[in-house]
Amino acid sequence: MLFDIGWPELLLIGVVALIVIGPKELPNALRIAGFWFRKARSLSREFQGSVEQMIREAELDEIRKDLKKATEFDIEKEFQKTVDPTGELAESIKPPQIPDYFDDAPKIAAALPAPEAVGEAATAAPTEIVGFEQIGAGEGAAPASSAPDNSAAAPGAAGEPARSKA
Repeated sequence: MLFDIGWPELLLIGVVALIVIGPKELPNALRIAGFWFRKARSLSREFQGSVEQMIREAELDEIRKDLKKATEFDIEKEFQKTVDPTGELAESIKPPQIPDYFDDAPKIAAALPAPEAVGEAATAAPTEIVGFEQIGAGEGAAPASSAPDNSAAAPGAAGEPARSKA
């Protein structure tokens, strides 16, 4: 019962109210007291309902989070974590690094000039295309034409001083 008040206590409260308020005003006072008790009960029910709703929403949020975790479950990661938590097993079965002596890509990449140097050389000296090869600014470039080399016939060609026959 409310506040653990029994029938003898209620009878005592009724007698005191009859003496203090009087028989004429007692029905009106009981009506007002009943109104406030109903109001207090409705407020307590509303508060209890809102608390229960917050609890349900909190549970739904927890369920929603659990469901999201279940959908984002990474089976491979969990398997690795369970079977090989330290990573030693994966490290032991990893193939060793063996150099490829037949791979020419690093040699070719090292022999090529840097991209900035290629751009500067292309703008500094124009090149002409003869056949399939380029002649001009490239180092060690040789003409691809089948014309004979006339540099020996003309003295002073190619910047060499003329030799005297003596």
